[in-house]
Amino acid sequence: MKKIKEIAIYGKGGIGKSTTTSNISAALSDTGYSVMQVGCDPKSDSTNTLTGGKSIPTVLESLRKRRGNLKVEDVVIEGFNGIYCVEAGGPEPGVGCAGRGIITAVEFLKQEDVYEKYSPDIVLYDVLGDVVCGGFAMPIREGVADQVYTVSSADFMAIYAANNLFKGIKKYSTGGGALFSGIIANSISFAAQKEILKDFADQTKSTIAGFVPRSLTVTQAELSGKTTIESDPESTQADVYRELAKAIYNNKEEYVPSPLESDELKNWAGSWSDKLLELKKKDEGEFKI
Repeated sequence: MKKIKEIAIYGKGGIGKSTTTSNISAALSDTGYSVMQVGCDPKSDSTNTLTGGKSIPTVLESLRKRRGNLKVEDVVIEGFNGIYCVEAGGPEPGVGCAGRGIITAVEFLKQEDVYEKYSPDIVLYDVLGDVVCGGFAMPIREGVADQVYTVSSADFMAIYAANNLFKGIKKYSTGGGALFSGIIANSISFAAQKEILKDFADQTKSTIAGFVPRSLTVTQAELSGKTTIESDPESTQADVYRELAKAIYNNKEEYVPSPLESDELKNWAGSWSDKLLELKKKDEGEFKI
């Protein structure tokens, strides 16, 4: 069997993790790679823009309905440009652990030899990164992924989630867990935001995989149920995603970052708050790149 590159992309809810992951998948498929995207968020909307805005059957719900008689064809749905789309799904509301869907889905894919059957060149796991425990830690803890990325903006809570991810990677690295490969800096509108994330990377001995500017092109594409790569392939934003996808596929960096302790992170954030106040006074709030 050929070597499959498996990548986990984490990020705080609402940070643009699924948007970024889907556009990376679309860009890679446009290059000629066979791609599979596995949505590991209980909202089950990771692959929506790869399937024309439609929801697809989830592994967890399909297993409940079919009681063990589930075929892989029922949950591996072909989307844009032949991308194989899978959604792990979550438990019934108020019952069970949300992370259980990831464990069940990955186990199902492995047991049913899905990767051998579909033979993708690359598998992207789109994982909710608000908490790195239980099922959400599985791609790291058990070394399912070869590399881990996180999508983060310059907002404190997004950086806080990224720092927590670093703690998880550090914890599991001694037992063969997946290693880190870079921060995907998303929703960048101002030069100061870029500098904040560069400094955070320096402080945590991590790297920036790429910068993705905020763009209405992305909003328009998602409103039509498509990725930017499909909706507006000639746009500047589509080129940004292509460059990011190329950089990620060719990236060989795998390392253990150095997360900040809680007090260190708060002090670091406070220092940037003071810097921004000074910059606003100097430039009247104009930080555009």
